[in-house]
Amino acid sequence: MDTLKVNEIFYSIQGESTRAGLPSVFIRLTGCHLRCGYCDTEYAFHEGTRQTIDEVIDEAEKLGRGCDLYEITGGEPLLQKGVHGLMARLCDTGKTVLIETSGACDISVCDPRVIRIMDLKTPGSGEVERNLWSNIEHLTRQDEVKFVLNCREDYDWARGVISEHDLARRVSAVLVSAVHETPPGEELSGCSGLSLNDLATWVLQDHLPVRVQAQLHKLIWDPMARGV
Repeated sequence: MDTLKVNEIFYSIQGESTRAGLPSVFIRLTGCHLRCGYCDTEYAFHEGTRQTIDEVIDEAEKLGRGCDLYEITGGEPLLQKGVHGLMARLCDTGKTVLIETSGACDISVCDPRVIRIMDLKTPGSGEVERNLWSNIEHLTRQDEVKFVLNCREDYDWARGVISEHDLARRVSAVLVSAVHETPPGEELSGCSGLSLNDLATWVLQDHLPVRVQAQLHKLIWDPMARGV
């Protein structure tokens, strides 16, 4: 029987993506092979308990009380083989399923019913060399691509990638986020953050075909809070 190491399951508001503001059930899996300096879920690198897929779904459905929007996140959820059974089971029950994954894992292995939100790592993340560029060929019009931007250099890099790969035509939305100030962690360098005003100004100046994200959950709750 497939099991998953689960960090937390919670019911909250979508803070990002085109579904920002919608109530959603979140299933956060343990483990990540990247160490982005601005990561706000360092606690998910190692913490978690082993659960069966039945246990995960039962807990999620009790928390959601009829909610049909589910997001599987991490960490990096595609590192665990059991995630495929979880995705299939949730889709089979009619849920709208999102998976938030880095650009460093093969997204072609996902159930085709799942909406993939792929986070391409910028130079400022410290993990740009880990991007698996073949993923871009697997993106569809139901998917979304996200860039978390740490500085002007990150913005210029993302603008080039968007143009080179015609991302605005490949996916339903290209998302850009300004990094919040992040303190150093046990394994992470932290970062100073980027002004949302600056990001919006650059996007408008360039007429860039993107959606600027304010990371709503970090405005509602403490940016480092768990379970939100």
